[in-house]
Amino acid sequence: MLSEIRERAQGWVAWAIVILISIPFALWGIQSYLGVGGDPVVAKVNGHEITERQFNQNVQRTRMELRNRLGDAYDPDLFGGLRLRDQVLDSMIRDTVLLDASRAMGLATSDAAVRGAILAEPAFQLNGAFDNDTYRRVLQLQGLTPSMYEEQLRQRLLATQLSRAVSGTEFVLPGQVDESIRLLDQQRRFEFVRLGRDAYVPQTAPDDAEIQAFYDANQDLFQVPEQVRVSYLLLDANSLAGSSEAVDEQLLRARYEEQIEQFVQPERRGLRHILLTVPMDADNEAAAAVKARMEALRERILAGEPFADIAAEASEDPGSAAAGGDLGMVDQGVLDPAIEQAAFALEANVLSEPVRSRFGYHLLEVTAVEGGAPLPFEEVRAQLLAELSRGDAEAAYFDLAERLANLTYESPDSLIPAAEALDMSVQTSDWFDRAGGEGLFASPRVVAAAFSEEVLAIGSNSDLIEPDPEAMQAIVLRVDEHRPASVQPLSEVREQVLTLIQERRATDAARAAAMAMVERLEAGEPLAEVAEAQVDAGQGGPAILAPGPVGRNTADVDPAVLDLAFSLPRPAPDSGSPQAASTVTADGDVVVVQLFEVIDGDPAAMAADARAAESRVLARARPRSAYDRLLDDLESRAQIEREPLGAEDVAQ
Repeated sequence: MLSEIRERAQGWVAWAIVILISIPFALWGIQSYLGVGGDPVVAKVNGHEITERQFNQNVQRTRMELRNRLGDAYDPDLFGGLRLRDQVLDSMIRDTVLLDASRAMGLATSDAAVRGAILAEPAFQLNGAFDNDTYRRVLQLQGLTPSMYEEQLRQRLLATQLSRAVSGTEFVLPGQVDESIRLLDQQRRFEFVRLGRDAYVPQTAPDDAEIQAFYDANQDLFQVPEQVRVSYLLLDANSLAGSSEAVDEQLLRARYEEQIEQFVQPERRGLRHILLTVPMDADNEAAAAVKARMEALRERILAGEPFADIAAEASEDPGSAAAGGDLGMVDQGVLDPAIEQAAFALEANVLSEPVRSRFGYHLLEVTAVEGGAPLPFEEVRAQLLAELSRGDAEAAYFDLAERLANLTYESPDSLIPAAEALDMSVQTSDWFDRAGGEGLFASPRVVAAAFSEEVLAIGSNSDLIEPDPEAMQAIVLRVDEHRPASVQPLSEVREQVLTLIQERRATDAARAAAMAMVERLEAGEPLAEVAEAQVDAGQGGPAILAPGPVGRNTADVDPAVLDLAFSLPRPAPDSGSPQAASTVTADGDVVVVQLFEVIDGDPAAMAADARAAESRVLARARPRSAYDRLLDDLESRAQIEREPLGAEDVAQ
């Protein structure tokens, strides 16, 4: 059959096929066949395109970083909407502006700088030195080639050059420190009232038309995110450890002999002593007299008097004399070198000769000896077995990881051939979205692979991924099922819509009441009368709260109240006209704040060390502020084309 095909492909038929294939290649390139071209663009910066794929990857990475940083406090609902995606796109646009400006200024990253950064990266090192095999393996497990990684690193290093250049030109003057102290230590005296949202809930429920209109206008609140369920092969070094029955005892004993020094316990000694001090300025004659006294004490002990009694009577060490000279169990490295050398050379229950140290003369006696000999083989057998098993498992892990990567690449449309060849089982995950799932599927690397174009759109197996290289696990996955992002039908969220409408109505009513109160306060009416008027309006009469002069970081005042109080203009001196405004708190209540006085901080009252600390803070903050202003200016002069992010984008 093959020979027949070969014969038929050698005439005009073959040329026709070649021509038919060549036309689309010439017009559209190989991307038309591989499906890698035509990626939608979400923004252009000075002609540089930010593709939808790059954008979605950054959104996903940002969510994962937030998830890892916040832990149990992470709420997917807070990071799944348009705001996060807008912020990510803003950041990508700014980064592109920065790189473009850096190149325009002639900044560049040398090959030596890139090479130095790679050599210094701990992830690429083995035994403290750069290892090329480790470097390539780490990149492969991240789906990167050396050239791809080096280009990314080059751009990161380039982006830091302008930042360092700007930061190096900033400095702080004494007057700027004074102004910062006046602002940061500023206090404000104000009063406020809280209009509880619950008191303004309307009695009439919204009709069907209002419910439908709210649902249509706020569908991003009722999104079900895009989800996938994957099948996967998991390689775990821990599962590759051999059983103890399969290990040769002779091999274990050979390992024990090779590593026997590791199993030697540090020697400890029970020690007691008698001290006769010698003054630091004593001459030889005085020192000899002390030694003679010590020799006399030694003769008494050798004659049969108890060591403890002599120590209690004659020792000049106040810490041990009352205990019969007992120093307890001592380790090497904690005593005076002269005492330690004599003590660890002395046999147990043998009285030493007088020993001279920087303190004076000692008599030493070792009462017990611990350690100093290797642990028996039986006590360390389990440790040796675990180390041997772990070493074998690591070797098997790297070998199987390479084979798994090759097999799943050679059969990109199925995991079964690799599973059968390596005697592995294909497992299935639960549903998870771009914010991640549980266990392995909380890993940003795994989630990024599951939602990548090659795996999700084309249907290929993923590359080999290490969710956590420290855990020595590797996974290859493919998507089994895909649920596109969707909006929950109104019938399922009707009660939620009703609640949201009523809450919004209540907040709007409270806001209207607050605005009316502010107008009356600005007209000169006292806050007490204005607040009391709410009783007449049937709203319960909010209590007036006067926290007294408070600083910017006061914890006892609602943050919304504090922000408003410190954003109001300073009342004119002696005008008798306090400033007033209202705002909505995080829980939907409305507060009305009336500001009476602003009390600036006093630079002269600050201690010198506190002032120096404030100067250091400014020295760190001003360079960043200058750099941000530069980026704002560069961005304002850049040619930026930005596509709107619609509901479909939000759902992703």
